[in-house]
Amino acid sequence: MSRGSSLFFHADFRRLWAGDTASQLGTFVGNTAVPLLAVVTLAATPFEMGLLTAAETLAFLLLGLPAGVWVDRLRRRRIMLAADFTRFALLLTVPLAWWAGILTLFQLLVVVLLVGIATVFFDVAYQSYLPSLVGREHLLEGNAKLQSVQSVAMIAGPSGAGVLVQLVTAANTVLITGLGYLTSALCLLRIRAVEPEPERGGHAPLSRQIGEGLRFVFADKPLRAIVACTAIANLFDAAFTAVRVLFLTRTLGLTPAVVGLVLGVGGAGGILGALCSRAITRRIGQARAIWLVPLLTMPAYLLVPLAAPGWRLVLAGFGLAVMAFGIIVYNVAGVSYRQAICPDRLLGRMNASVRFVVWGTIPLGGLLGGALGEWLGLRTAVWVAVAGTISAVAWVVFSPLRHMRDLPTSAETGSGAA
Repeated sequence: MSRGSSLFFHADFRRLWAGDTASQLGTFVGNTAVPLLAVVTLAATPFEMGLLTAAETLAFLLLGLPAGVWVDRLRRRRIMLAADFTRFALLLTVPLAWWAGILTLFQLLVVVLLVGIATVFFDVAYQSYLPSLVGREHLLEGNAKLQSVQSVAMIAGPSGAGVLVQLVTAANTVLITGLGYLTSALCLLRIRAVEPEPERGGHAPLSRQIGEGLRFVFADKPLRAIVACTAIANLFDAAFTAVRVLFLTRTLGLTPAVVGLVLGVGGAGGILGALCSRAITRRIGQARAIWLVPLLTMPAYLLVPLAAPGWRLVLAGFGLAVMAFGIIVYNVAGVSYRQAICPDRLLGRMNASVRFVVWGTIPLGGLLGGALGEWLGLRTAVWVAVAGTISAVAWVVFSPLRHMRDLPTSAETGSGAA
């Protein structure tokens, strides 16, 4: 593929893209099916739903930083393959236990926690693998295409999961998530490009190598603001995630199929955001795409707790769609920036450091959402969660990014930006 060509003509990227499509579709099916399984089949309480949300991402808090060191020491595609096969095997145990009549909430929590551990390694390796596969000049296009897949999955996954739960039960629907990871692994196996041998870090202590990744992230002023914004947004959005299925089923009285439809509507905005992200970034600049777009779109999230049965249900869908549009544009610009400025030898540790902070808040948010749901009621918990999510944009609005149009494209200029 020539330097100016589209990634549509990059055979190995198409294989990665196909695998990501299956994986993302399975993930979003699971994101709806697992909570419905806990609520409908296992009668989970708000606090137990908070535990479930926390278990999904607790591994990022516990293992995120050392995972980056290990990813930098090993070939990343091998790590991704191991993670995909592991996730498939773990999720297969859920329908097997249900068929045997022995499925419990404790097993579901353990499976979700272990799947989260595998996801830590896959996620850090995945974002570190893309630059070596497509080249840094294609990062914006590559991330936009991958985000478009995620947005399509945000529609098809939840809506399809809601229908499948009603037709074949939630436990059987979880199997779809596992099959998505299996398909992802099979696509990764077909990638022909030989991944460069990673640079060896010698015998430097683990703590020193972790510290190098953290210093890179927090020494860069634009990246530091992006990380803070994402971390706070994820904290409160996880609180919303912990209670959203309970809110939709018990407060609004929706069926699983309608729950899936409402959650899937947000993906429409995400698709539009992915399709428009490159054009928006070029038109207004990468820095403005990171602070201005969320500032204009995130307040729509306040429509969600106003939802009620009948026509007011449209408010929830519209709010989720506008929110998803802004977040996808923000993500494409922010992820492309950090991949562009980071040297290859630090990609794993940089991505792990970012993930440690921005995903490490999610289990805390899950517990917060569960507690708020128990103490204040579901609708009040949703109000607190969406208001907290919107407040996160202050980190990028009141930062050096507000005085910039474009961002640096190298580590040398990035570290001293603004």
